[in-house]
Amino acid sequence: MERESFEDEAIAAILNENFVPIKVDREERPDVDRIYMTYVQATTGGGGWPMSVWLTPDLKPFVGGTYFPPEDRYGRPGFPNVLHRIAEAWTKDRDRIVDSSNNVIEQLKKETQLAPASAALVSKDVLESGFLVFRRTFDTRRGGFGGAPKFPRPVTHNFLLRYHSRTKNKEALDMVAETLRAMAKGGMNDQLGGGFHRYSVDANWFVPHFEKMLYDQAQLAISYLEAFQLSGDRTLAGSARHIFDYVLRDMLDPEGGFYSAEDADSVIDPAKPGEKGEGAFYIWKQSEIESALGAPAAQYFIYQFGVEPKGNVREDPQHEFTGKNILFQAHSTEETAEYFEKPVEEIAASIAASKVKLRALRSKRVRPHLDDKVLTAWNGLMISAFAKSGAILAEPRYTGAARRAADFILARLHNPKTGVLLRRYRQQDAAIPGFLDDYAFFTQGLLDLYEADFHLPYLQRAIALTEKQLELFEDKSGGGFFSTAEGDASLVMRIKEDYDGAEPSGNSVAACNLLRLAQMTDRKDFRDAAGRLLRAFAPRITASPVTAPQLLAAYEFNLSKPKQIVLVGTAGLDKLLRELNSRFLPNKIVLLVDGEPSRKALSAYLPVLETMTEKGGQATAYVCENYACQLPTADPNKFAELLQ
Repeated sequence: MERESFEDEAIAAILNENFVPIKVDREERPDVDRIYMTYVQATTGGGGWPMSVWLTPDLKPFVGGTYFPPEDRYGRPGFPNVLHRIAEAWTKDRDRIVDSSNNVIEQLKKETQLAPASAALVSKDVLESGFLVFRRTFDTRRGGFGGAPKFPRPVTHNFLLRYHSRTKNKEALDMVAETLRAMAKGGMNDQLGGGFHRYSVDANWFVPHFEKMLYDQAQLAISYLEAFQLSGDRTLAGSARHIFDYVLRDMLDPEGGFYSAEDADSVIDPAKPGEKGEGAFYIWKQSEIESALGAPAAQYFIYQFGVEPKGNVREDPQHEFTGKNILFQAHSTEETAEYFEKPVEEIAASIAASKVKLRALRSKRVRPHLDDKVLTAWNGLMISAFAKSGAILAEPRYTGAARRAADFILARLHNPKTGVLLRRYRQQDAAIPGFLDDYAFFTQGLLDLYEADFHLPYLQRAIALTEKQLELFEDKSGGGFFSTAEGDASLVMRIKEDYDGAEPSGNSVAACNLLRLAQMTDRKDFRDAAGRLLRAFAPRITASPVTAPQLLAAYEFNLSKPKQIVLVGTAGLDKLLRELNSRFLPNKIVLLVDGEPSRKALSAYLPVLETMTEKGGQATAYVCENYACQLPTADPNKFAELLQ
């Protein structure tokens, strides 16, 4: 619509003559987007973007829809006709439209309200119900859930891996691992540069929508790492590293934060900068590869990555990939070696060198547009990913990236006097008061970072941000959190988000944070807030568990007996951490007493820490449930037994 309508002089004239056009960046203002998307879904039966909504002067919607073509076609009214009809109706029948918009908002408020919180929480039967639905929708041939188009939904992986950990049901782990392996082989994975595109148009993970989003990279990296912990499959860890290589190379702000996205479209021919095509930066002619690599390296590469002389995209209704190839892993390195009757090591070295050459050649093309705004919420997700990877892979470089990003957010987007977070930073400008997502996702990042490097101020800041979140967003009577703070006159209603889609909802992550912090601090207010939230959403999660897999993960944590792991001392600490981080233990918290300052600070929350000491001058582990601890040990093997 941007190219077809908004940049068309004639259509723009109609729009400007009759309306006040407001373009909303839904990433900067997800609160505005949620309200009007809720309206469009309720009135049309569907949603999506681009989204156009017509409002009264007091911001109440009365017409809405998604894509409108520039003229009548596809059975849809053209955008100019829609504009003329709405302008005419507003002139002739304004009072009725205003009354209708008032009624619509009142109805939406009723529909988005949660039922009164029940006294009961959900049982483990709801976890079983969620698993069974995912099992029914799992694509056993190609991985993923459902058919085309296929969107990655890492919150589903989060739940299934925790369900597997609870029940030892191997099918739950296999569904995740098979999906992740299939995605890594497909064209949705940038085989040269790393990072995953937004979604696959087809059911095979082959033809992607080429946009790259930071939140996908963060969440998928964690999925690959956790599946690696459970399966021991090092190729899954390699896929996570491939993501991190991309983010550190192409998505890193010089000050340490992470950029938001790269566009799908890019310039086809530098001589014609106005002409762009879907995925133009990423696709190849076979002749380009042969010219760049020469024989026999080109033959190895072409075979392994499914390149064909006339292009390898069979279904191309828009003719965007004519004669071009989307790289995907058609054959493994072992299969390629067998086909050419060469040693695997020789083929692997050739493919690695070819990737470097082609990536360098690709870098001379016009890159897709970079959305260089830094969003607090998405950075929180990426901080979690880098922190977890630093611990799981014993990679200090990744932990350092998480630290720099966290410090950047705290320096640029956080007011230490008021405790308020801001949403967006770009080119020295920080703006927009933070939403629930910003507080919840960034707090999660700080908690994961504390458990990776045990820098106490990260834990203390997570506690303070959670206190501020409770103040700004919690529904004290009904339970749960509104997405926005009270008092914004530009919003016609407040919504409690509970759908875990491409990103988890703020309520789901907030529930997990509160449960973790209750274990780390033994604070009753955090435990009570978590209970109010879980009770508030219990009816909805019971009716449709698959709408909120991350919230299911929170319920699973709440139903478990979390381990409190306290490490004391630093001599030999790395050996204990190796045992700890090699295991998938989602229902745990970890604290480190590495001196008197940390002992004093942590004992203010958990007085039992005063009595915990090193044994024999070596770092010592205390493994506890409900703050009742097993005998302490400095022996990594004994520690491993206690973690089982």
